Amino acid sequence: MSATGTSRQGGDGLRVALGVGGLIAVVLGLLVLFAPAPSLKGAAGVTAALVSVYAIITGVVYLGSAIFSSAQGGWARTGHILLGLLYIAGGVIMMTNLLASGALLLMFITITIGVLWLFEGIMAFSLAGRSENKTWTIIAGVISVIAGLTLMFSPLMGTLVLWLMLGVSMVVLGATQAIRAFTMKRAD
Repeated sequence: MSATGTSRQGGDGLRVALGVGGLIAVVLGLLVLFAPAPSLKGAAGVTAALVSVYAIITGVVYLGSAIFSSAQGGWARTGHILLGLLYIAGGVIMMTNLLASGALLLMFITITIGVLWLFEGIMAFSLAGRSENKTWTIIAGVISVIAGLTLMFSPLMGTLVLWLMLGVSMVVLGATQAIRAFTMKRAD
């Protein structure tokens, strides 16, 4: 096959991948926007399932390393056995109620984002004196502090708002990507 034939196939493959990826993002974004609660519950359940499987596998690895490693001393071996059992117990507990585990994980993520935004706002205030544009630095700090406190003190509502923002982003970015793919010139 010639070099131009290979590059044409690569270019066409890229166009198709961009187009399909963009359309999938639009569909998922619309699902998030038109059915936020069910899609969030589903995502929370899948996330909890993945984390619980990870915890169980990690626990088994810790147990295996404690049992089969000849390099570990008594305390290290005991610590790895306890850690392995804790990981396995945590994974099994999460697996028994995926929705509650998922909701807890999402609230933890939301509160973490809130704390990060709060500190980002505080940092903006501390840098405002040295900033070339003090007004925008202070405005960004105020918005960041308000958004951070909102997420921290209302994590359930904050989770839903972040989920809806994700849906809007997926629709906009997916549509942009699909349009870009369909208007991209064919590699001739």
